[in-house]
Amino acid sequence: MTQPNRILALFAHPALHKSRINSQLIRAIANLDSVTVNDLYERYPDFDIDIEREQQLLVNHEIVVFQHPFYWYSSPAILKEWQDLVLEHGFAYGHNGTALQGKKFLSAVSTGGTKQAYCREGYNYYTLRELLTPFEQTARLCGMEYLPPFVVYGTHETTNAEQIEHHADHYRTVITALRDNQINWDILPKLHRINQDLERAIVTPEVAPHA
Repeated sequence: MTQPNRILALFAHPALHKSRINSQLIRAIANLDSVTVNDLYERYPDFDIDIEREQQLLVNHEIVVFQHPFYWYSSPAILKEWQDLVLEHGFAYGHNGTALQGKKFLSAVSTGGTKQAYCREGYNYYTLRELLTPFEQTARLCGMEYLPPFVVYGTHETTNAEQIEHHADHYRTVITALRDNQINWDILPKLHRINQDLERAIVTPEVAPHA
């Protein structure tokens, strides 16, 4: 039996007490074995990020998740600060910057707008995958594999507790499958988001291909 992938969830939400979606998502994975939740706003309320600690966390995990609401087509401020400070030249990229090579990267985001809003005919014009390009390129520069994102659309309209629990269950399912290598890696490049078609993206342990 292969060892589980260790997953680091970098969680960034500046007003968690107001969150309906992300608070449920993070609770859904917080108690999973081999999953480390790193709440950046809770740990660094003054933005004084411990670079050495954060780099060691990255080294110690095989899969890195950026979980956050999709603020102004990007991330909350602390996650940008984290990237600026932690992903140093010589560590994450550049000459001898090989610490993250071969690891996997997942964006887990929520949007106020619906799926229909993220297309050429929608009011955001670009697809969400296009708007996530800076994160994908960051992963590429660091030698990481960028996975199709986990996306919860239309959070402004998602008020039903059962709907929210449904998204949380799917998130836990995805993170568990990534941890246990129960992912159909051949299918992933064909998906716009990893939770687009869980029946195709996730396989049973007996037939799970190696990453």
